[in-house]
Amino acid sequence: MAGVDEAGRGSLFGPVVAAAVVLHPEDRIRGLNDSKLLDTPTRERLDREIRARALAWAVAAEDAAAIDAVNILQASRRAMLAAVIALARRPDCLLVDAVALDWPGEQRALIHGDARSISIAAASILAKVHRDALMRAWDPVFPAYRLAGNKGYSSPEHLAALRRHGPSPLHRRSYAPVAAAAPGAACQLAFDQLPGGTAK
Repeated sequence: MAGVDEAGRGSLFGPVVAAAVVLHPEDRIRGLNDSKLLDTPTRERLDREIRARALAWAVAAEDAAAIDAVNILQASRRAMLAAVIALARRPDCLLVDAVALDWPGEQRALIHGDARSISIAAASILAKVHRDALMRAWDPVFPAYRLAGNKGYSSPEHLAALRRHGPSPLHRRSYAPVAAAAPGAACQLAFDQLPGGTAK
């Protein structure tokens, strides 16, 4: 059985990252929980343990361009499916956090699955730790947005940087705060509000 989850759906910047994990039934990893409920040192310790002790694990991602092209839900599903396909061992069934995947085998979508299933919790930890590492790597490339601190989410400083500098090439243009900060957005909005106003 593989647990599957994603991280970064609500972020304004960068990819959505997914992970799939097949835990060893006789090698229980203590402390697994929804990654959002764990502090950074605990998440990173558990990430190392999962990678070392799970029967199989994989991480996959869909970038900002893909998210803009197909929407965040479909991009998340694609990333999760890619992680499942990349597993070294094909699972007999999937436990997926909240959504169904285009997977031919047995699966179950669990609402709040990362709090209800240790397999999904393990996947949420791998996805979150991997994505956070990407944000730290991109922080010096795009220092204005302070990605290491806000992880690409809509913190006040991130939104202020978007208004001041506009979006980077890795921002999600389909997200409203990013679209509003794009060059020419104010003029476009004003034009669209005129009677009959429309433009491409």
